[in-house]
Amino acid sequence: MLKYFISVTLFSTLTLTSTLFAEEKPDFTQVPGRVITYRPASSRTYLGSPGFVVLKDGTILAKCDEFGPATTEHNFAKTFVYKSLDQGKTWNECAVLHGMFWASIYLIKDEVYMLGTTKHHGDIVIVKSSNQGNTWTKPESKTTGLLTENGQYHTAPVPFVVKDARIYRSFEDASNGSKWGKRYSPMVISASLDSNLLLRENWRFTEYLKGDPKWQDGTFNGWLEGNIVQTPQGELVDVLRVDCPNQIEKAAIVKVDLDHHKMLFDPTKDFVNFPGGAKKFTIRYDIISKRYWSITNWVPSQNRLYKPASTRNTQALVSSSDLNSWVVHKILLQHPDQKNHGFQYIDWIFDGDDILFMSRTAYDDGIGGAHNNHDANFMTFHHCENFRHYQSQSLE
Repeated sequence: MLKYFISVTLFSTLTLTSTLFAEEKPDFTQVPGRVITYRPASSRTYLGSPGFVVLKDGTILAKCDEFGPATTEHNFAKTFVYKSLDQGKTWNECAVLHGMFWASIYLIKDEVYMLGTTKHHGDIVIVKSSNQGNTWTKPESKTTGLLTENGQYHTAPVPFVVKDARIYRSFEDASNGSKWGKRYSPMVISASLDSNLLLRENWRFTEYLKGDPKWQDGTFNGWLEGNIVQTPQGELVDVLRVDCPNQIEKAAIVKVDLDHHKMLFDPTKDFVNFPGGAKKFTIRYDIISKRYWSITNWVPSQNRLYKPASTRNTQALVSSSDLNSWVVHKILLQHPDQKNHGFQYIDWIFDGDDILFMSRTAYDDGIGGAHNNHDANFMTFHHCENFRHYQSQSLE
C-alpha cells in the first residue's frame, strides 16, 4: 500500500516543466495539493482531462490534455504524461501523445493503456505503453488502436469495469446535430480482457441512445461523460451526468442490455437525485464498505446562485449503497469564489483506507489566476485519509 505525506490542506511549489514568459513569475504557494503541471491564462491554453494510475512499483503516471484557442484540440489534440517516483510529491513530463484527447488511463495486466478520441469529437483510439509511460503505440490503423473511422465521439476520463472477463467503457456518439449536450447519445464499448485491445475487430459497440429535450419537464439539455458501473444485482449501467438548470442535480442511470447490445432508459424512473450531477464525476465501488463512492462538484446552499453546471468551486466526498440515494459526507476542496476558482473532473482511486485524487484546478497563481473557473490553469494531486471514517456523517 502506498503511503503519502500530503493532504488537501498542504501547499507546495513546483519547478515548472512548462515554458513561461520571462516576465511572468507565478506563485503556487496557495494552491492546494501538489502541482503536477501548469499553464498561465495568458497562454490561451487550458488544462483538461485529468487521469492517473499507480504502477506496481509505486510509480504514478498522470495525464492531461490541452484545450482552448491556442491549442490543436479540434484538429489533432495533444495529451501529456507526467511521472512521479516519490509518491506524488514531484512530477516530471515523460511523454507527449499527438492525436489523443479526453482519454482515460488504465493499468491492465501490467501494461498501461489510454482510451479516448483523436480530437474534440474525433474517432475512438486506444494506445499502450509497455515501459512505464515513456513511449506509446500509435493508433494508425484498425490493427494498431484506431477503433473507429470518420466518426464523432465524446467522452472524458471515465472508469471501466470488468464483468465475465470483458472490459466495458462508456462513450457518447456526437453525430446528432451540433448543439452541445443535446448531440450526445450514450453507448458502451467492450472487449475480452484476454484479447489484443489494439485490434478493432476485438471490440463490440452497443447501439447508442438519443435523449429527448422533453424529459425533465422540458429542461433536459443533454447527458454525457457516463460511468459504466455494476449494480448490486450484477447488471451493468451507465451513470451519466445530466445537464439541466434545476438546483436539484440529477444523474441518469441507463441500463446496458448485453444480450442485444442496446441501451435502455425509462425517463419516468431512471433519473436520480445526485449531488454534483451536472458536472463530470467518477463512481467506484468499495467492497469493504459495500458502497459506491464519488468525489463531486456538490453545490452548498450558500452557492446556489448560478446554473449548477457552472458552479465548480467545491469538491465533496459522496456515497451510496444502491446508486439511487446519495449522501454528501465531507468537503475535500473549496474556495469561496465561484467565478475564477474551480476543482473539477476529479479522477481518483482507493489506496487502502485512503483515496488519492487528481483535479483540473482553476486557481490563483500570482499573475491574475485562471481565465475562469472552467478554463483550468493547474493539474493538482491530492490525498483524502480514512475516507470510510466519514461514512456516518452527512452535510445535508
